[in-house]
Amino acid sequence: MSPRKENAIYTLPSSYWIESMTQKGYPTLQNDMKVDIAIIGGGISGISAAYLLSQQGIKVAVIEAREILQSTTGHTTAKITSQHGLIYHKIINQLSKELAEQYAAANETAIHMIKKLAKENQIECDYTPQSAYIYTLQDKYIEKIQEEVKAAESLGIQASYLDKIPLDYPVKAAIRFDGQAQFHPRKFLIPLAEKIIKNGGQIYEHSRITNLEEKDTLTLITNQNKKIQADKIIIASHYPCLNKSGFYFSKIYSERSYVIALKAKQQYPGGMYITAEDPGRSLRNQKTKNGDLILISGEHHKTGQGEDTSLHYEKLIDFANKLYTVEDIPYHWSTEDCMTLDNLPYVGQLTSKNPNIYVTTGFGKWGMTNSIASAILLKSLILDGKSPWEDVYSPTRKISASSIGTFISQNSNVAKNFVEGKLSSKQKDIQLEIEEGRIIDWEGQKIGVYKDRQGKLHIVDTTCTHMGCELKWNSAEKTWDCPCHGSRFTYDGDILKGPAVDSISVQKDIDKIKDFLDKEGLL
Repeated sequence: MSPRKENAIYTLPSSYWIESMTQKGYPTLQNDMKVDIAIIGGGISGISAAYLLSQQGIKVAVIEAREILQSTTGHTTAKITSQHGLIYHKIINQLSKELAEQYAAANETAIHMIKKLAKENQIECDYTPQSAYIYTLQDKYIEKIQEEVKAAESLGIQASYLDKIPLDYPVKAAIRFDGQAQFHPRKFLIPLAEKIIKNGGQIYEHSRITNLEEKDTLTLITNQNKKIQADKIIIASHYPCLNKSGFYFSKIYSERSYVIALKAKQQYPGGMYITAEDPGRSLRNQKTKNGDLILISGEHHKTGQGEDTSLHYEKLIDFANKLYTVEDIPYHWSTEDCMTLDNLPYVGQLTSKNPNIYVTTGFGKWGMTNSIASAILLKSLILDGKSPWEDVYSPTRKISASSIGTFISQNSNVAKNFVEGKLSSKQKDIQLEIEEGRIIDWEGQKIGVYKDRQGKLHIVDTTCTHMGCELKWNSAEKTWDCPCHGSRFTYDGDILKGPAVDSISVQKDIDKIKDFLDKEGLL
């Protein structure tokens, strides 16, 4: 790891949303069961869908592999906005104005739905109205921002063109959306989860779905070999955990991005901000009992690829130091987003051949409103057989010419990383440092070796259990990450995030491997 700078981060990542809000635990599924609708995944999309359906008297069960609301939902920037980058002009040009109207309506509805549900259920979730801004420092984006303002206005969004923003930062141009908001996602969702139980629904944690049987009924099977029969299934596991149909692994790729939450001497002016260009930078604030935090995020890259991951935090710190006198950085975390070919989510029937299996995925970096919109959409599809937004979110929608280029590029990237991962690599002739992980060639196979603070070695097989890609070491999170489809594992081999459903194996020949590492001069 590189030498640390002023305001450097030495601790492991921790999310403010998780650290500031405790939640009750839910049981592991111990017996076979039958429900009307089984929902795989206890994030914002799964919990929201379960709540809306349970309100209609439908018997639902949420099945979560780890703990609810602690994965992607617990590592967001929590902007409630229909402003998803410079997207509306693109949708109109590449797809149609009708589909752009659907997408705008869905996300504007989601903004109001969050406020409505919080009020109805008397939930205090730090819901705060804010304006959202996209700004640029480059001349080439001025025209794009002007086009986006016109596109957004034509869709009924309150959009304005600006040549300056409230941040003490000179810009070339900016767009402002009014009527947007921010909140504390777990303060909002934890009470909704409790409402699901009161409505007769069920929630199970530490119950990973590993298989699906499609016979007379749909049957999900957990890692404890418990069976859940359901009339319908919603796959809300972020990246679809069931890859039997739809070839979603070829239509979705995973990106990581990073967040620092800092305290600054200066007062934050309000508003939510994001750059039009790369390197992407996003800003918002959060009031806490210990004073205001400023959240700065960005530094996206494909999961399992790119430079030393710890350097991404350092780049965010460098950016923060240019804007503020940074006094402390009490929290920092990273997240993983599922990106689609055209930057629009996939929500609807898994495939035309699986009419009773639904999927909700691919929210990109805009999961707060898209998740709520997807819950509303799925409720409509399940109860009414239709939704006014179903075309723009359809998993089987037509792929535009530019999306075909993305499809070729991303799948070529997967193939490249798969092949490169299988090639032998020369051993580093330097010792393995404390808290360092490294891939070693040993007896014709690749193994991952991590040395913890006490000097203990943790040795695993680095072949991803999803589709056989070779994992890469993530120095910032101390995890093994898949560069092909984004699965992640702990340094002890336990699965953190899919689409993989099985952990990686732990090497048993530890003494032999230690002798080998010692002879190679690596210990």
